[in-house]
Amino acid sequence: MTQDRREQLLRTLERLAALPERPPVIVVDHASTDGTAEAVRRLHPDVTLLTPGRNLGAVGRTLGVRHARTPYVAFSDDDSWWEPGALTRAADLLDEHPRLGLIAARIRVGPDGAPDPLNGMLATSPLGRAPDLPGPQVLGFLACAAVARRTAYLEAGGYHPVLFFGGEETCLAYDLAARGWGVCHCPDVVAVHMPTGGVRRGRPARQLRNAVLTAWLRRPLPVALRHTRELAADARRDPQARAALRELLGRLPAALRARRPLPSAVEAAARRLELEGAVA
Repeated sequence: MTQDRREQLLRTLERLAALPERPPVIVVDHASTDGTAEAVRRLHPDVTLLTPGRNLGAVGRTLGVRHARTPYVAFSDDDSWWEPGALTRAADLLDEHPRLGLIAARIRVGPDGAPDPLNGMLATSPLGRAPDLPGPQVLGFLACAAVARRTAYLEAGGYHPVLFFGGEETCLAYDLAARGWGVCHCPDVVAVHMPTGGVRRGRPARQLRNAVLTAWLRRPLPVALRHTRELAADARRDPQARAALRELLGRLPAALRARRPLPSAVEAAARRLELEGAVA
């Protein structure tokens, strides 16, 4: 997905085109005004370009998955791509483990390829390993460093529209696990993330908002209420929390209509991660 980041996107498309796997590429352009769509059509005519005409948020990824014709889908943002051989390794793992629904890759960041701090948290997930999965079980990942089984992704419904952007991955991990699909970290599948421009405006508030919305969507009522009380307390002194609380109240009715608490086993895993302070 992309919006008004033409040069970053074109760099990413060059990287993807150079991969030995030669993967078919789908771009979802969220109504860019900087000539992104025209540049893709001119410079990368082999790319499938989808132009929904507005910003769909994370649901744009689901639009792309619905148009895919491959059994597995690797996600990139306009500032991320995959190491050569990573997609072959991911496809092999998905072939070998039929319950595996989503791979959370290892992430290298920036020009020097520094490890993302998330790598260590994924690798040491307290959920341990299942005998039919190739890595530690997790309930979190980075959207631009994930490879999914297309049928599993669509069965789970993809990214939830109530969340739009910011920490939207947790709800999808919950929904995959609730349907019996495995979500695990596979460090030999490697993504490269080259972020530019720092933290995007409003992102911290959206992440706070979505953590609480995810609780209302999938966690027991006492958990959702506790998260809401904690956000309200933080809002007294933190402007990001205040913004998150305002946005939460606007989206809460839709979250309540879509509420579907997790099966007990998945809720127990989510509770364990929360008690141990783990994000994975």
